[in-house]
Amino acid sequence: MPAVANDFASCVVKLKETAQQQGLSQDTIDNTLANVKYVSRVIELDKKQPEFSQTFDNYFSKRVTDWRVQQGRKMLKENKVLLEQLQDTYGIPPQYLMAFWGLETNFGSYKGKMPVLDSLATLACDPRRSKYFTGELMKALKLKEKYDFDASQMVGSWAGAMGHTQFMPSAYTHYAVDGDGDGKADLWNSTADALTSAANFLNQLGWQRNERWGREVSLPENFDYDYLGKAKSQSLIEWQKLGVMQSNGGALSTPDMNAALYLPAGYTGPAFLGYKNFDVIMRWNRSIFYAIAVGHLADRINGGVSLVVSPPKQDNLSRARVKTLQAKLNAKGFDVGKPDGVMGTNSKAGLRAYQKSIGLVADGFPSEATFKAIGVN
Repeated sequence: MPAVANDFASCVVKLKETAQQQGLSQDTIDNTLANVKYVSRVIELDKKQPEFSQTFDNYFSKRVTDWRVQQGRKMLKENKVLLEQLQDTYGIPPQYLMAFWGLETNFGSYKGKMPVLDSLATLACDPRRSKYFTGELMKALKLKEKYDFDASQMVGSWAGAMGHTQFMPSAYTHYAVDGDGDGKADLWNSTADALTSAANFLNQLGWQRNERWGREVSLPENFDYDYLGKAKSQSLIEWQKLGVMQSNGGALSTPDMNAALYLPAGYTGPAFLGYKNFDVIMRWNRSIFYAIAVGHLADRINGGVSLVVSPPKQDNLSRARVKTLQAKLNAKGFDVGKPDGVMGTNSKAGLRAYQKSIGLVADGFPSEATFKAIGVN
């Protein structure tokens, strides 16, 4: 027997002990946990660090498509009664639920095919994030036991996300709702359950009723890009004073709300203000690209227009190239921390300071002009 198989078998013995300690039935342990399989592909996907960081244009153009807009509008009509009920109960406008549903599973047409219990057991037995995935596995087993799900039905992503809305077992446990009244919260087979659960999730995450996610905006010439990012959030009145306008050239409305400014493709691309609901979307998926895509797709589904400023075509950035950039910044006295190939908050701040010091537009975006100036091929 290969070493990996031996290790996995030993790990499953410990998982059985954990399951017993957490009160799972012997029947579940004997007939489910005893039959889980090691999936090497799951480990490959978990450990795979992308060689390139995707550009905003590549990400956005693949997700906010005409097909998703049209299909979202169609699904909006088909589920009109349910969606209006959910808006009344949870405060989530229908177009947002359609946007999440569209981005997660193409409106339920692709929910993943990998056996969730096998994936979670494999990840629980890998030392990298064993504690987290052991917890998710136990929750998945409890869901199986509670709702009498067949293990073969429990399929999803390689990391264990499940159903129309791709909930991890912990999210399923805490936020899933029986929307159709059949006594079971089934996120695979019930659209009503899935959409109700998504509405409940967003509500519990702090969704602000009657507020937008954010909007595309227009910045004045010679704008001070020190105001970028969540840490520099300020009131809409302050943004208006700085010359920020709606993307169509209209005055920025100024209700008593705070917003943060984002430039996902640098100063040559579209600019966005993100409100409190932008932060809620980020709690669903910790990606600025994702949050903008959800918000804009929701706007389009609701009859809104395309972006005024299209994302510029940019080459994907290699992590090796970003690491070199970070090392050069450190060497020049702009401390960005240990080079890791990821443009995080510290790297963007250091890059802005460097760009300002040499007279480039200080937007913290690793443009070709910036790479050339600092000497990175």
